[in-house]
Amino acid sequence: MRRGSLIQLTAIALVAGAICTAVALAIPWLPVDAGKEAHRIHFVFWFTTIICIGVFSVVAAVLIYSVWKFRAGPDDDSDGPPVHGHTGIEIAWTAVPAVLVTAISIVSAIVLAQNGDAGSNPLIIKVTAQQFAWTFTYPDGTTQGSLTIPEGRHTKLDITSKDVIHSFWVPQLSQKQDAVPGQHNFLVITPTRTGTFPVICTELCGLGHSVMRSHVTIMTAAGFAAFQRSGGKAPAGPPGLAVFQQNGCGGCHTFKPAAATGNVGPDLDKLKQFAAQAGRGPLATFIKESIVTPAAYVAPGFPEGMPHIYGSQIPAGKLDQLVQYLAAGSK
Repeated sequence: MRRGSLIQLTAIALVAGAICTAVALAIPWLPVDAGKEAHRIHFVFWFTTIICIGVFSVVAAVLIYSVWKFRAGPDDDSDGPPVHGHTGIEIAWTAVPAVLVTAISIVSAIVLAQNGDAGSNPLIIKVTAQQFAWTFTYPDGTTQGSLTIPEGRHTKLDITSKDVIHSFWVPQLSQKQDAVPGQHNFLVITPTRTGTFPVICTELCGLGHSVMRSHVTIMTAAGFAAFQRSGGKAPAGPPGLAVFQQNGCGGCHTFKPAAATGNVGPDLDKLKQFAAQAGRGPLATFIKESIVTPAAYVAPGFPEGMPHIYGSQIPAGKLDQLVQYLAAGSK
């Protein structure tokens, strides 16, 4: 190849690379990372992106140069000269991609191994998914409807499900793990910044999938120590409010006393109306029956009752607290 052609190809490649790089840097593709694992994953993303920009620049340069340099004239219908290949080029376009893919594989394997290392003394929290809520159980047995973890310490999440397959994801932590019934999957998090970030289910799990959300609060070490000393107490309010929140009732139902706005299931503000329609004795009896045996009465417009799991998973005492709370707050 003549020197002039090589200079032209290089110039085109540099321009294409500059344009592609500007697009890559101008758009915020990734959220701000809030953990060491996320930072490593972002590194793999940008490492791969840089390689892709390089490959794109070379291919774009060759294509643009070829279209410009070897274009046929308006009246030229003749065949081009026969080409029998070029061994050096064929070796290059086989060897270079192989090296690049191998580099990506090695970097990814290293990051995967590092992200799975929970250290010698991780904070282990059990994460349980169910339609349509998350519950988080701490080493002292405290259970919450949201996740609270300390900055700078390895946290190991033990993730499972009570019903169907769900998937745990926090965008700022850049990791995702399925919650599978009868199976325990693990996810390691090492937070590097404080704040509150969304917990999202990314596996279609039923009608309430879109509202199956919670949040993770990352505290300083001192703040988390205070949180643990308080036993992770739920916000002040009636005992039934804590039960309502911990079981994710607000993900599917509207209930004004709890500031819940879910619309997958019936409006719990109208429980008295539903009890009258069902003709089921006292309001408290109707509410308890609806939780323990959802199919006993299905509100009009809702073809399916809610999952048949709450009657067995909520302890009797807490179930009574929830029933009283709902009865007192309904119209």
